Amino acid sequence: MTPAPARFTFDLDLGKRTTPTVPPEPTMPERLVAELLAQAREQAYAEGVAAGERNATSVAAQTLAAAAGTLATQSAEMAAALDDATTRAQREAVELAASIGRKLALHLLARYPTVELDALIAECMQSLNGVPHLVVRCHPGIADAIRDIATAHMQTSGFSGRLVVMGDPDLRLGDGRLEWVDGGLVRDIGAIAKDIDLKISAYLAARSGQAKQQESDQ
Repeated sequence: MTPAPARFTFDLDLGKRTTPTVPPEPTMPERLVAELLAQAREQAYAEGVAAGERNATSVAAQTLAAAAGTLATQSAEMAAALDDATTRAQREAVELAASIGRKLALHLLARYPTVELDALIAECMQSLNGVPHLVVRCHPGIADAIRDIATAHMQTSGFSGRLVVMGDPDLRLGDGRLEWVDGGLVRDIGAIAKDIDLKISAYLAARSGQAKQQESDQ
């Protein structure tokens, strides 16, 4: 049996028919939007690059400052070490020269024991006119030689007083004493050596003080 068709009841209100919604057209062209987006990307990229450069510059400046500080410290240490080495080398050189000088002096005294007293007697007799007597004390081993030397100087200097040459066992070879009424001279190799040592020590101390002062000024 065939079903009966549905009846059209006209319940719809045809006067309130709705119209399909149409999307609004964009107010800005798509081309302009694309250009703005491209400009925004370029600006963001430029700002990122600038920020990266500033950061890199800051890091580089800090690294350079740290390296400069390290270099300054190392340079100061190297300069101090060089000053110490220079001072030590100078001290060793001076001490070596002094040692060689002492050995050479002793060798010359042993070979020419009368030379120093010869020069001393010649110098004194030039200013001893009118002095009644001159006493020369020296090592006994060279007493006869010194007597001959002094007698020869009397003939050329004009000294007419009495000459006395005495051997003194307490005097070392090369040492001697000249004595007259109101004066005298002493030739003491040991005292001269001590004076030289004091001058060398003073020189080295002064050099060391100068080096320390320069280091503190830096």
